[in-house]
Amino acid sequence: MEKYKPATQADVARLAGVSQTTVSYILNRKDSNIPEETRQRVLAAIQELGYTPNRAARTLRTSKTHTIACIIPEITNPFFYPVVRGIQDVAEIHEYDLMIYNSDSIEKKERQLVRSVQKARADGLIGMFVHLTAEDLRPLLAQGVAVTKSELGPVDYGDLVIDSVYVDNIAASSAAVGHLIERGHRRIGMLGGASATPRGFRIRGYRQALAEHAIAYDETLVVGGDFTLENGYEKMGELLALEDRPTAVFAANDLMAIGAMQAIMDAGLSIPQDIAVMGFDNIPSAQLITPRLSTVEHFPQLLGERAATLLFERLEGDAPQHGRSAELPFELVLRETT
Repeated sequence: MEKYKPATQADVARLAGVSQTTVSYILNRKDSNIPEETRQRVLAAIQELGYTPNRAARTLRTSKTHTIACIIPEITNPFFYPVVRGIQDVAEIHEYDLMIYNSDSIEKKERQLVRSVQKARADGLIGMFVHLTAEDLRPLLAQGVAVTKSELGPVDYGDLVIDSVYVDNIAASSAAVGHLIERGHRRIGMLGGASATPRGFRIRGYRQALAEHAIAYDETLVVGGDFTLENGYEKMGELLALEDRPTAVFAANDLMAIGAMQAIMDAGLSIPQDIAVMGFDNIPSAQLITPRLSTVEHFPQLLGERAATLLFERLEGDAPQHGRSAELPFELVLRETT
């Protein structure tokens, strides 16, 4: 059986009746005065021959791998599905491959994955880190890797040229807790707020709302967590065991909120009559459970799209010499749990 030989640019040029340089211009979308009829003839030849550009050869020629990487904290968290979808949609427009890494929110693993991105010689990285700071990414920048970082609030990176996207998590959390206060609650618990992670932005919003309504902060009402459904169940149990239990709870994400709801119902209590529940993220299951979960929507697919757009602007030389920061919207989604 004759060994298959992939088509080359020279094959495309011969079939289309043009020079190989013309084929290269069309493939690389370089500005030229190539007539549209010639362009269509070349594209038809590419399709007929099943030609695929040689990625390795292009890497040697341009010093680019045409690959970007994305590091996310927890691949099983439904919030990150649309984030990745948004990134992939933009990457496909630019004909880039996308590598996804899962850190499990572990600092050691985050560092290992950054080194993996370096070894893979990715052209760019979109990072959603729990532990690493911008300073930890300095070696990547020195290697010429473009970086966009997802944050939970505005951050000053100093001299580091890093672009960022963020939702004002302080304002969003304050609005969520403010809604509970407006519903008459004064003793409000928080799940996940005491964790020593960037989600500290959310406990700051929680405390801000209490202060704005002259409600004293009670540290016994704030319990840490790892932002899983199981941990939400466990930590809600701690709040239910208090002699003066809360009448409402704000969870730092929807998974913890759903775990908390299960704990409340297992204790024979009603939602929201006995305890109201507010989440954060608006994952798909938030509107499928009973009662449906009130939460904070912050548009994860838009986040992914905007992060990728900033990254490709920098890769293509269309970004300023300094880092940029793009703020994205949020809104309260009020359902049956409040």
